[in-house]
Amino acid sequence: MQDGTKLFLDAATGLTEPEYDAPSLLPGWSRKHLVAHVAANADALGNLVHWAATGEETPMYASPEERAAGIERGPRMSDAELTGWLTSSCAALRTAMEALTDRQWQAEVVTAQGRTVPATEVPWMRSRETFVHAVDLDRGVSFADLPGDFLEALVTEIAAKRKLDASALPDGPLPEVAAWLAGRPHALAGAPPLGPWL
Repeated sequence: MQDGTKLFLDAATGLTEPEYDAPSLLPGWSRKHLVAHVAANADALGNLVHWAATGEETPMYASPEERAAGIERGPRMSDAELTGWLTSSCAALRTAMEALTDRQWQAEVVTAQGRTVPATEVPWMRSRETFVHAVDLDRGVSFADLPGDFLEALVTEIAAKRKLDASALPDGPLPEVAAWLAGRPHALAGAPPLGPWL
């Protein structure tokens, strides 16, 4: 998770206002939308960490509308405000996670998709967000730059979610297979297009 956070922060830090306003690789989202989403996701996962720490039920988002509102905050913020939100939310999440005890890590929380999971899932959930969206920023990071063990876990998870077994996956380099499964641009010849993921 920390590697993914550093990769995303390195890719986002130093964006000028025009660069922030440029499109990301996600249809309809500028880089500001994307950075706001990653900042808001850190806050939302912080809610789950609070839930695990206190036992007080704290959903990631109060509603789907709240999640959308967080993303739409981005384009209205200056580059300095948005970068500040991103760095502070990442730091707050890390601090909160480092304070959890072994017992609290086992506490059950509920994801935005309605899955009940132990708090130990939170670092993986954050890793997905930071690594994949570092690519989506379109700042020179590709799936080939992501750690192999992360890509293997990502492929396993998305294939299961899409109900694809290993024999149904196209042959090709692991980063390209991961990009294809995640619905991102890839270089696999003949692989059928997949709908959105996550």
